[in-house]
Amino acid sequence: MATLQQIPAVDLGVHHEARGVSDRLAFGFTKVLRFCADTFFARRYGHRAIVLETVAAVPGMVGATLTHLRCLRNMCDDDGWIRTLMEEAENERMHLMTFIHVAKPTLFERCVILGVQWVFYLAFFGLYLVSPRTAHRVVGYFEEEAVISYTHYLAEIDEGRSPNVPAPAIARHYWRLPDDATLRDVVLVVRADEAHHRDVNHRFADELAGNVVAPRDVAPYPVHADEIRQAA
Repeated sequence: MATLQQIPAVDLGVHHEARGVSDRLAFGFTKVLRFCADTFFARRYGHRAIVLETVAAVPGMVGATLTHLRCLRNMCDDDGWIRTLMEEAENERMHLMTFIHVAKPTLFERCVILGVQWVFYLAFFGLYLVSPRTAHRVVGYFEEEAVISYTHYLAEIDEGRSPNVPAPAIARHYWRLPDDATLRDVVLVVRADEAHHRDVNHRFADELAGNVVAPRDVAPYPVHADEIRQAA
């Protein structure tokens, strides 16, 4: 079982400077979506997390699927990308499974999820077919914004505007948190997950751009359970 002291610290200053048209388009698209999320959800961070995590779980699955098919066609190795992307998709889904125990989505939000997920899936699928580099850069910028959002969520909890309720059982199991863990601890590990995905996707985008990727630190990944499903 992980102790709260083992939750990885997150470097909040990490930002990939946009270089070239592709990066600028990815960054601009991300900022538009950020504006829409801020307008719609304001400070309802639990509800924001539910809707956005349904979208965040899409890129990893799309990237893994198309990378798998490309490797089959070209009869080449994936360099570990497929498993990494599949794990990312699963991790984002577990974020969703956690937050539905914290904030119950309204009927309207469920309808928004239904529409947004399909639109985003088709759009991201098309983007990945055309430019995997841009697709991974978009995800990298998405995750930068996710780190910011969860930092704001922490501030809401610390300042008493959001109740620091006990961590859901599914979260305690998945992140191996102690029995007395709270929502604040969950937000800390979720933010650490997002920071890791941020750095991994920016690295993938750099590799696809043909840049010489110098060894650099990737935000550490929190400890996760080997089995997602809890034993009966």
